[in-house]
Amino acid sequence: MDKHLKKRGLAGKMAMFFTDRDALEPALVTLFAALFSLLAGVGLIFLVSKEPSQSVRNFLLGPFLRTYNIYYMMIAMVPLTFTGLALCIIYQSKHMSLIVDSSFYIGAVVATAIGVNLSLPAGVHPLVAMLAAGTVGGLIGLLPAILKIRWRANELVSSLMLNYVFYFVGSFVILYFLRDRNQTILSSLPFKQTFLLPRLVPNTQLHAGFIIAAAFVVLVSIFLYRTKWGFEIRLIGANQKFAAYAGLSVPTVILYSHFVSGFLGGVGGAIEMAGLYKAFIWQMNPSYAWDGVIVAMLARKNPKFVPLSAFFLAYMRVGADFMSRRGDVAFEFITLLQGMIILILASDKIVNYFKARRLKRTALATSSKSAVAAGGL
Repeated sequence: MDKHLKKRGLAGKMAMFFTDRDALEPALVTLFAALFSLLAGVGLIFLVSKEPSQSVRNFLLGPFLRTYNIYYMMIAMVPLTFTGLALCIIYQSKHMSLIVDSSFYIGAVVATAIGVNLSLPAGVHPLVAMLAAGTVGGLIGLLPAILKIRWRANELVSSLMLNYVFYFVGSFVILYFLRDRNQTILSSLPFKQTFLLPRLVPNTQLHAGFIIAAAFVVLVSIFLYRTKWGFEIRLIGANQKFAAYAGLSVPTVILYSHFVSGFLGGVGGAIEMAGLYKAFIWQMNPSYAWDGVIVAMLARKNPKFVPLSAFFLAYMRVGADFMSRRGDVAFEFITLLQGMIILILASDKIVNYFKARRLKRTALATSSKSAVAAGGL
């Protein structure tokens, strides 16, 4: 039957997907998390809004009511895609580092320095900034991995602590080396015109970074599922002891997986600067890494699904923004919905953990009974 389904091409693959419980169950949990968060959002709106029907309409349909809102969703997808891809790499190696937050922020600072100080041809200028920002972001990404390998420091804790350090380092660089003294707010000197990414649609902020993000989705998918390095990352994520027994250098794989993740974060920060801004004007860290966590979890660590999860999160945010501007529900309610998504997806992991433990105990008990029976014979 399986061979027959495979021969039927796309239809066969779809049939296999819907009959394969192992593949279907995670997809249903993800779909449930997305739908439940939307329904919960509708329920919250009815609880707090004086005009709930209009607010719900603005939340659910607002992103599609205006062309500007559609472009806004596409713009919002760019940083979500890069941080989502970065965290897919980390999750595939079965680690939990949020240093991509620093990689993204410092990547933006590095790109700012290049955009302000260097005079390069159009096209080359943003490319140089992306490569430099990605390299610095990758080096930053190595730090929690080094602490983990050398001193067994928890990578989540160390990355969270390092995020504060790098935020202040970046702010220091902007304040003392790149600041525009003529501005009343904290702002860098203006970027060179050649640094800016071209607009895809005139009179909008939709920039070429959207296409670059789509290209990186393809590249990361190929890297993870079609190269030796991606296979090694997935192997240590599946079973680190087996990977070491098979001859892999586990520390090396951990290091380059963190470097690639940080590189993606740095490139994302550079594209955000070159695509949306005329100067560095962030007054605080945008903390896109936490958004990347949601994107990667919704995508089930698979880069191919990152655009869909980034679109869903961007859709919710644009809808919440549109609703808050035209109604009495604050934009911050979107934080509650994001928290619900994380709780549902995390609870699925907890259930799977206890299910695996139960199966292991059952298997051990069965093997013990078999051994006793064999001894009796």
